[in-house]
Amino acid sequence: AMQISDLADWVRGLDDSSVAPLLATLQQSLESFVEIGLGYLSLDRPSGTLSGGEAQRVKMVRHLGSSLTDVTYVFDEPTTGLHPHDIQRMNGLLLRLRDKGNTVLVVEHKPETIAIADHVVDLGPGAGSAGGAVCFEGTVEGLRAGGTLTGRHFDDRAALKGAVRAPSGVLEVRGARAHNLRDVDVDIPLGVLVVVTGVAGSGKSSLVHGSIPAGAGVVSIGQGAIRGSRRSNPATYTGLLEPIRKAFAKANGVKPALFSANSAGACPNCNGAGVIYTDLAMMAGVATVCEECGGRRFQASVLEHRLGGRDISEVLAMSVGEAEGFFGAGAARTPAAHAILGRLADVGLGYLSLGQPLTTLSGGERQRLKLATHMADKGGVYVLDEPTTGLHLADVEQLLGLLDRLVDSGKSVIVVEHHQAVMAHADWIIDLGPGAGHDGGRVVFEGTPADLVAARSTLTGEHLAAYIGT
Repeated sequence: AMQISDLADWVRGLDDSSVAPLLATLQQSLESFVEIGLGYLSLDRPSGTLSGGEAQRVKMVRHLGSSLTDVTYVFDEPTTGLHPHDIQRMNGLLLRLRDKGNTVLVVEHKPETIAIADHVVDLGPGAGSAGGAVCFEGTVEGLRAGGTLTGRHFDDRAALKGAVRAPSGVLEVRGARAHNLRDVDVDIPLGVLVVVTGVAGSGKSSLVHGSIPAGAGVVSIGQGAIRGSRRSNPATYTGLLEPIRKAFAKANGVKPALFSANSAGACPNCNGAGVIYTDLAMMAGVATVCEECGGRRFQASVLEHRLGGRDISEVLAMSVGEAEGFFGAGAARTPAAHAILGRLADVGLGYLSLGQPLTTLSGGERQRLKLATHMADKGGVYVLDEPTTGLHLADVEQLLGLLDRLVDSGKSVIVVEHHQAVMAHADWIIDLGPGAGHDGGRVVFEGTPADLVAARSTLTGEHLAAYIGT
């Protein structure tokens, strides 16, 4: 039950020659936890309570202690959930893995991690069907000069806002003690963009998710799994399928249920799944494309009905961006569908296809899909947990515009975030720390981003000042 950083100190103080090799190995493992920024965890913490970034770093620790060489490691966004201070430590670990004689392949958006690469492969030029090509490969210097979307945005630095909004009220948090919080009293301003920041494990989520009083009209949008099966997709989750089915039914004089793959129009062979799942008992199950519908999920007779020259399976295969144009004008004009598609495009999901199974979405995509569905809600306070996860440098700008529009429409937006561009764009910053675990849990700064940069009294302040180049 000890915090790992304390446990590491305790093990260091043990001296027993009969178990010396065991102690040395144990010490190495514990120090890897501390070095990777997880010193605030305890070993008895249930795995299910770890965030995505924490779980990924726990897996890394397992491999760091390994004496294997000539291994290829693939990391998928290892900086998720990391403060800029922790990213520096993470970079050191990636380089150590490489220097042991391994190949390290990292999928990443953060310029701080791209900068340490020996070789960069840039995919694009766009997303979804507009991507899939290698636009550049070579050194980081070559990427900067290469003119690709990543290269052009690589050295982007957000500027502090000239003027910050005035709050319309405050949300009072009193005596917050969840997890490592130490009797925290804080007033969260309403009607503005508030960023809650601090090193990993400093108590941000405990404050925002565990301490905001009930009944404050809070809509919390995290990166957790979306309720729904492998038959669910963005069209069913957002309610988009409803107006589309009605538009098809009206244009063809038939009932709307025919245009649902989970209802009357489903292919009888695969029950509208588009694939046949075969359970192989001892081995992993296999999915094969249904021979009868060819993976299109509908009966042949349903596919004869058209709207604007397209059948329902062709519409579900469209990307959000393409469908926005299709339902925005012409014979297929459907204002209700167009409004939902506009919200999906606003959150940076223009490349998703309408019929893509929800089980294939990343954590960042799931969160942005939830945000798109909640944008029409009446809730007054939105809480977002690291909405920049999985976003390209060019898309962060679009997200900031969206957050501004939410605030300008009268909402209060609270963002738990480490990205310096979001911090610089905030009206108010609440910085927790100074460290992680029992070294954190206190509010070390609250005020405007300009005040935080001027004071440089916290780790966040130092990194934000370096980021904006002051």
